[in-house]
Amino acid sequence: MITVFGTGTGAPLDAAARAAVRGATLVVGGRRHLEAVAVPEGVERVVLGPLAPALDAIERHLQADDGEVSARPAFEDEAEGRSAAPTNAASVVVLASGDPGFFGIARALATRFGPDALDVRPGVSSVATAFARVGLPWDDAVVVSAHGRDLRTAVNACRAHPKVAVLTGPGSGPAELGAELARRTENRTLVVAAALGDPAREHVERVTPAEAAARDWGASVSVVLCLDEERAVTAAARTVAGPRTGPGRWALAEEEFSHRDSMITKFEVRALALARLGPRVGDLVWDIGAGSGSVAVECARLGAAVTAVEKTADGVERVRANAAAHGVDVLAVHGAAPTVLSDLSDPDAVFVGGGGRELPAIVTACARRARRAVVVSLAAVDRVPAVRAALLGAGFDCDGVLLQSSRLAPLPGEVTRLAATNPVFLLWGTRGGSGAAAPEPSPPSTTSNPLNEGAVQ
Repeated sequence: MITVFGTGTGAPLDAAARAAVRGATLVVGGRRHLEAVAVPEGVERVVLGPLAPALDAIERHLQADDGEVSARPAFEDEAEGRSAAPTNAASVVVLASGDPGFFGIARALATRFGPDALDVRPGVSSVATAFARVGLPWDDAVVVSAHGRDLRTAVNACRAHPKVAVLTGPGSGPAELGAELARRTENRTLVVAAALGDPAREHVERVTPAEAAARDWGASVSVVLCLDEERAVTAAARTVAGPRTGPGRWALAEEEFSHRDSMITKFEVRALALARLGPRVGDLVWDIGAGSGSVAVECARLGAAVTAVEKTADGVERVRANAAAHGVDVLAVHGAAPTVLSDLSDPDAVFVGGGGRELPAIVTACARRARRAVVVSLAAVDRVPAVRAALLGAGFDCDGVLLQSSRLAPLPGEVTRLAATNPVFLLWGTRGGSGAAAPEPSPPSTTSNPLNEGAVQ
């Protein structure tokens, strides 16, 4: 049995953990954890730096002791009044920060040794502690680990959602997060929580993204909360934890958006476009030639961060108004593609609407930057070959369809007819041929030791 104790955010080890350490044959933990407990003489210990050597040491220890009857005493759990019986397996104790099952070492241990080999005693996570310090519930928060991972997922989540906790790491701390958000969001507050649980060093501070970007925060930051404080607290009762559940419907009717002279992507086209874009939490989607911003708003409602590019000033205001009406955050950029695209972060998926002579060049520029998919809506049959060539030339697999629909329309006498809509071509390019969503970010390498939960302090 491997007993894993979460130490919470700096709290002293309880009596059960101390007793387990006294009865162990191997103790694994961060240097500060090992220094805080009295590890008996003769007990093997591994200081957590790289994770892989620690897992190898546990495996060697278990294999060496396999089949030998243990004479080690049970340890008492004074808090719960129970004891762990002696076992034929080696007694391994792992000391980890926070809650080992929340972005922690429990995942690596369960993968290597199986969940049945673990007895996990959780502590309070740094995320729970940070939200407690500012008096906010967090059952509706998005939690993102940026430790050993690309910061872009955390940035996109912070852009799209009003309440996000970011577990930090080297190169992905408050300064880097603040620098990205200062250029791409409004009305965000960062709560930087450092040295949580340490009475002498704990520090929780509210700053703007620009202020965060201008500071050197050192290595003691545990977690950063990103809040849109106007939307961070709601009175609605929660049933499912995590970000708000997805919309009950999408491909909304054109009447649910403000638009000019019916210049809006029709809902039948939008439905298929959304299916091919696949917007999700952590993604960034571009809506190029946004017009009313209907595609941008729908992608934001599905959890993605969205940048809408529109060349007319009144169109930009219309995009912002539609985003506000639907309660989502869309960054509206005034300018013409492809010129303004160089200032934007690389997208996961791109929707291109409209036409014009520069359409192939716009599609080419978008395809060079998109990580997963480009979807193009166009009415002119003459431009289909050039758009298809642009997608293929950028290394995408290309497919498409001509959409023609007829809607029910009322006639006098309580009868209906079919009213045809204009036909629209929808072309899409996907990387890798499958059109599948990009894989989840890789976990931190086992050759490095995460500094917070995120894994194993």
